Parts: sequence; structure tokens; C-alpha cells
Amino acid sequence: MSNAGEEPQLEVPDPARATDVQAQGEMRLAQSLRGFGPAGILAIVLILAGNLLFIPLSAVLALVWAYWSRTPWREIGYLKPKNWRATAAIGIAFGGALKLLMKAVIMPLFGAPEINQAFHYLVGNRAAIPSTLWLLIAGAGFGEETIFRGYMFERLGKLLGRSVWAKTATVLITSTIFALAHYSTQGLPGTEQAAVVGLVFGIIFAITGSVFILMFAHAAFDLVAYALIYWKLETWVAHWVFR
Repeated sequence: MSNAGEEPQLEVPDPARATDVQAQGEMRLAQSLRGFGPAGILAIVLILAGNLLFIPLSAVLALVWAYWSRTPWREIGYLKPKNWRATAAIGIAFGGALKLLMKAVIMPLFGAPEINQAFHYLVGNRAAIPSTLWLLIAGAGFGEETIFRGYMFERLGKLLGRSVWAKTATVLITSTIFALAHYSTQGLPGTEQAAVVGLVFGIIFAITGSVFILMFAHAAFDLVAYALIYWKLETWVAHWVFR
């Protein structure tokens, strides 16, 4: 009991305790986002649905998820290359060469048409250049590689494990989803091409664990495809091997 006339004693908040409570809350949030409970599943749905609003929102949300869930960047393939110039040069050369190989050899074996009708409207279409470049570089190079290789490999890795068989299953699953994602806009030929590219890129990612070289390769692949369409070179390249 306090003496008469004494000031009532107010409890002073402990900053250290408040910080500790906040840290515990952040840790619980991170664990729930990395798990496969309600919060984790909701995060997956929101991330995969992001591109329905605008491209590449899904990839941006995946990076936000990685930050909030305290997922190490290396686990989604964001490993800083030792040499950015070499990474860019190798990725661009590989992506461009892969597209020419697909157009001249692989797709003709599938019986694909010489002309990509889904994007034929781009022939000589200067007005569409800015939006197309945005979609190919930000949407495909950055966006699709972040989602289909980095993010999906991390999520499936948590479910299936890191064994050789688990990685093989992850490559097959992500390649299938990647291929099907192209069906609505590109039909069967685009789906077949995406399946092959998804397998190639998936294998590379499973081996290297790095997504950056694939970003350059994917952007180069699509830019070469765009150039072939824009300058009406598709038929010519398609008959390099099979005349």
C-alpha cells in the first residue's frame, strides 16, 4: 500500500520484451508461410494467380513470400553469379541457339506448322514492340523463371525432398505445368515446345541451382522467336534441315 501523497507507480514498457514478442510473431508467420497449412496454401494460390492481374506480379509476389517467410534467396535460385557478364553471355547464346534448334529440328519432327499463328499479328507490327519486349523480358525471362524454376522447385523440394528421384519428379512436374500454361495462348505446338524447353531448363536448374543464367536464356529464346516472326523468317529457318 502506497503512502499518502505518493505518485502512483506506472509500469514502464520493456523495449527488449516488446522486440522479443515481435520477433516471435514474425518467426511464426515465416514458419506458417513456408509450411503447407492454411497460410502456406493461401500464399501458393495468391502467387500463382498474380499474373491474372498483371505480368509479372506472380514473380514479384514470390519474392515477397521469400522475404516474409525468411526463405534463403539461394533456395529459390537467386545465387549471385561469380561473373555477371559471363552468365549473361552464356545464357543469351544458349537461349538463342536453343530456339533455332527448336525451330529448325525439334518442332518439325513434332509436325508443327512453320508459322506461329498465335503470334502472327506481330509480323512487322511496330506498335506492338514495347509491350512485346516487356512480356518477353520481364514476363518470361524474369517472371516465368522465378516461378517455374525458382519458386516451384523450392515448394516441391519441401514436399518431395532433395534426392535424385525427387529432383527428377520436380523437373517433370514443373515442365508439365509450364507446358500446360502455354496451351491457352499457343495451342498444341506451343505446348510441345514449352514442354521441351521446360525439361531443358528444369534439368539445368536442378544441376546448377541458379536461376539467373536461365533468365537470360529464356529472354534470348523468346527474343529470337520474336525476331523470326517480326521479320518473316520462320519458314526459312524451319527448312534449314527438313526441306
